[in-house]
Amino acid sequence: MQTKRFDIVIIGGGILGVSIGYFLTVNSDANVLIIEREKIVSSHTSSRNTGKVHAPFLYDPIKKKIFAKISFLGYNMWETYSNQKKIQFKQDGVLEIAKQDKDVKILKKYVEWGIQNGLEENDILFLNEQQTKAIEPNVRCNGSIYCKRDASVDYGLLTTTLKNDYLLAGGKLLNLHRVVGVKKQKDSCLIEIVTINKERKIIDSKYVINTAGGHSLDIAHQFEVGLDLFDLHFRGEYWLAPQEYERLTSRSIYSVPKQQNFPFLDPHWIIKSDGHCEIGPNAVPVFGPYSYDFIDNLKNFIPKTKEIFYKKGLWALFTNREFLSLLTNEIAGSLSKRVMIQRVKQFLPALDTKKFNTRGTAGIRSLLINEKGNFIPDTLLLKNSLSLHILNYNSPGATGALPLSAMIVQELANEQVINKVTKNNQLWNIEDIYSKIKF
Repeated sequence: MQTKRFDIVIIGGGILGVSIGYFLTVNSDANVLIIEREKIVSSHTSSRNTGKVHAPFLYDPIKKKIFAKISFLGYNMWETYSNQKKIQFKQDGVLEIAKQDKDVKILKKYVEWGIQNGLEENDILFLNEQQTKAIEPNVRCNGSIYCKRDASVDYGLLTTTLKNDYLLAGGKLLNLHRVVGVKKQKDSCLIEIVTINKERKIIDSKYVINTAGGHSLDIAHQFEVGLDLFDLHFRGEYWLAPQEYERLTSRSIYSVPKQQNFPFLDPHWIIKSDGHCEIGPNAVPVFGPYSYDFIDNLKNFIPKTKEIFYKKGLWALFTNREFLSLLTNEIAGSLSKRVMIQRVKQFLPALDTKKFNTRGTAGIRSLLINEKGNFIPDTLLLKNSLSLHILNYNSPGATGALPLSAMIVQELANEQVINKVTKNNQLWNIEDIYSKIKF
């Protein structure tokens, strides 16, 4: 079995893995390989999302420090890249609404967070009920935040374009190859991969970066990293709105979530970059990071159950009141299309539930849980001498992929994992980004 050698191997060809590969190839002379299990990059969460470039007002600057910083920086970086590549960057703004009087206080807190996280005062405005109706006549609410610094894009297209730039800069890509084993040596890692035809290969790498998304914790465990953690997977499903509703609002509408730590559970009204509208998501517990259908879910039931059964955090989780409320109220209710659309009708009463007959986007979110049974709110960057693992990388992960990648590559240069070089036609100075995001 022939062994191929690389300086850095990236496991996972989603938007984060491709972004890191891009910054590595344009800022170093490292020999880089991305291993992707699917036929094309960004096949999962990176393209199965709302396509929003999120403003950072939803993120507690203390508890979600990383997400807050990368979300703020990501807006300008994606706008710059989109303009250079002539890819649509639709600055359409977003409305976060209060459905009840008690939600108004939360909106005002969000305004404070947004400004702490870098937004200008004229970027984010609190509107009362009448002011909201003036800009969105079909919306009913008790007040809202209008944030101008929010946009719609096609992250799948952006990732593919970034992948092409990565390849032009000398990076390598292996599609349809799945990592099945890792063996650590003194100064490198042996990575066993298998092709779609069951052919096995060995890759030797001086350093490994794990950006495998929903599969990232499984990869980390093979490196004996994050062994006290486990994850749960939730499939989020949207319903496509009929064409007659595509001019109902001028911007996407979110509502203050019932569960502050799980804002993805409250159905949104989303306007995609192509103009189509969707309602969702719900939250369906599944047993694998790619369980979009019943067969895959069934296949992963026993392995996933065995994996987490003896975890301390699993049993602590079932004494967590927030999780129990989530399980019995939010998740159970979200399974019904009628219930989901009824919740959106609270602020968009013109909708007719019977007209929603076509399923839209479906993606899977993997939430990380510690040994105390608590959900981890921010992303985690765990490392040892031979590897770096980016875990719990959920929304606004696509928004923040470019700045986080630039920071990671600069840090690898600081640690002398790579030799930094200067190449022509660089869009960004990674040292400058590093200074703004370093935590």
